[in-house]
Amino acid sequence: MKIAVLTSGGDAPGMNAAIRAVVRTGIAFGHEIFGVLDGYRGLLEDNFIPLTSKDVSGMLSAGGTMLGTARVTEFKEVPVQMVAIDNLTNRGIDALIVIGGDGSYRGALALHELGFQTIGIPGTIDNDVYGTDFTIGFHTALNTIVDAIDKLRDTSSSHRRCSIIEVMGRTSGDLALYAGICGGAEFIITPENPINKDKLISTLKKHNDEGRRHAIIVVTEQQFDVHKLAAEISIKSGFSSRATVLGYIQRGGRPVAEDRILASRMGSYAVEAIMQGVSGECIGIKNDKLVTSPLADIVNHPKERGELYDLVQKIR
Repeated sequence: MKIAVLTSGGDAPGMNAAIRAVVRTGIAFGHEIFGVLDGYRGLLEDNFIPLTSKDVSGMLSAGGTMLGTARVTEFKEVPVQMVAIDNLTNRGIDALIVIGGDGSYRGALALHELGFQTIGIPGTIDNDVYGTDFTIGFHTALNTIVDAIDKLRDTSSSHRRCSIIEVMGRTSGDLALYAGICGGAEFIITPENPINKDKLISTLKKHNDEGRRHAIIVVTEQQFDVHKLAAEISIKSGFSSRATVLGYIQRGGRPVAEDRILASRMGSYAVEAIMQGVSGECIGIKNDKLVTSPLADIVNHPKERGELYDLVQKIR
């Protein structure tokens, strides 16, 4: 077979490890592997490169994506999707592996519904994909955030300060939740656990009166203006407060061991699924077991709420 692989949407640490696994597993089974440059844009511009084992040497530990990525809004249109299929078939490509998040899966599903064999691998730091416990890149981003929280606590304690840390996640609070637990945050504010500002400020005032030297609040992006909240806390709680928006630093860096292993397992499993004729499915991991779920289910369901959302109420 000739199998193509692309990365789409936001980059995530571990994408290169997944590409490497696809290439080396495919070659081990006697297939030809091609990389599509710059995601779906590469499909439309017929921008393919052959990939050998040597090409992916050293990629296991590299952050970002060696193939590049791009967001292509016009890919929602069927005539545009047909251009991609024509380019794939003209090159004799038999199947496509798409590494990305929810938006990337919508493109993969469209190609599957038009009759082209397509498999998805979840690569996004947000961990917001239905049908899998973890996505590639989540653990690396989590470690970056926890490191930042630990450093901010040091300076917060020195200045008797409340630090608000805004993290990525979009509609999923997993990054804030996991990081908040690891960092011992007093408050974790996510789409699943929205802010109760009166309770937050009254609790901070109580902590200040008790002589506590710092407080940590971790919040998922796009919930509210964190700088305005910091100003209000400074006025009403007795703590001086500052907000830190971590931003795109969360996407960068070498993948941690968990992401390298997960990406390697998923990349290899995707090739085996293609060999079995599977299409329109996404690779996932449930209770440390690799599984597949229909792309149609994934793009139409929000991420399941994990047990940590209940645990955090008990241990904070």
